[in-house]
Amino acid sequence: MAGAFSNLRLRYQRHNRHMLTLDNIQAAAERLSGQILDTPCVESRTISQLTGCQVFLKFENLQYTASFKERGACNKLVQLKPEERSRGVVAMSAGNHAQGVAYHAQRLGLRAVIVMPRFTPGVKVERTRGFGAEVLLHGDTLDESRAHARALSEREGLVFVHPYDDEAIVAGQGTVALEMLRAQPEIDTLVVAVGGGGLIGGMATAAKAIRPDIQVIGVQTERFPAMYNAIKGTHLPQGNSTIAEGIAVGTPGTLTEAIIRDKVDDMVLVDEGDIEQAIVMLLEIEKTLVEGAGAAGLAALLKHPERFAGKKVGLVLCGGNIDPLLLASIIERGMVRAGRLARIQVNARDVPGNLARITATVADAGANIDEVHHQRAFTLLAAQNVAIELVLQTRGRDHVHQVIAALQSAGFDAQAI
Repeated sequence: MAGAFSNLRLRYQRHNRHMLTLDNIQAAAERLSGQILDTPCVESRTISQLTGCQVFLKFENLQYTASFKERGACNKLVQLKPEERSRGVVAMSAGNHAQGVAYHAQRLGLRAVIVMPRFTPGVKVERTRGFGAEVLLHGDTLDESRAHARALSEREGLVFVHPYDDEAIVAGQGTVALEMLRAQPEIDTLVVAVGGGGLIGGMATAAKAIRPDIQVIGVQTERFPAMYNAIKGTHLPQGNSTIAEGIAVGTPGTLTEAIIRDKVDDMVLVDEGDIEQAIVMLLEIEKTLVEGAGAAGLAALLKHPERFAGKKVGLVLCGGNIDPLLLASIIERGMVRAGRLARIQVNARDVPGNLARITATVADAGANIDEVHHQRAFTLLAAQNVAIELVLQTRGRDHVHQVIAALQSAGFDAQAI
């Protein structure tokens, strides 16, 4: 493992001559001044209480394109030579990099062609088109989309703007850490979502140069553990989809993998349920909307509380572009997990007045009925009985038990489903 890592670093250094440095990132910060938002980085007292560590949130979902990605895109585009600007640019992205490139290309008067996978949420596709880019939906994976974008670059002479395997992109993303440590110098741990590795590569480079003792932890989804596998030497299988599509990267970047090996202290995995819970918590507690990738850092705190207990943790809410229908589903599922949306079954005699008695009992117990379903045919109850399914809005699991107890006290056979 160590030998393989040394060979990788040598290849990287021969190709790039120098590893990315703090100076590169500080220069990027100067270029970006006045062109992107220095987003707030503040403590969430409630989330801190719930997770057992002091949590500071960096609100990159407040950028104009609702993502940190425009930092790297802007840093790359403003450095293009006049001849490159005249040719235009092409990029591949599941959405946020696309919007960053499209927006800043529009600002700078450049032609932008964006290749997006077919699974990209519609909200990201339309916003990218709204910035004046030519959007091509091609491929069922990021790798297929990348290959098509490369082909377009060669055929039409467009400058390829890689989403993460480019020093200018990584330097731009690293400015997030500069701002976080300036705003909250007491942070001792950074927890960063990892797809291709551009954000964590830049942030780790900056943070370790400023504070060598700081811990930098990467987070990937269990469904897309490509960088985790590369760093840990594991062979975990890759899935087909995730709600964190912004970090659904199948092939780690060469540049970023080398930086992660050198600068990042550890990597952890989270599952889909952890991410869903984190999205709902941020929406409910902080009144802020994030996409799946943007919630990955908080998901890590929820899944691995012992790993971060007592730490001063900085999280990057790296994006807020989420499909409204997906968000609605996540909110509803979150209410189910919290017991605030519950399904119970009441078995009763199928006689006039019984349904009214059941609903009155539920109302008296303080719950609200969302749905009612009568089941007469598909049940093992006696023919004169009926199974009534109720979907209830409640205050939580304890309240559900109180509602069931009230129904049982009223003489009904009731149970949670």
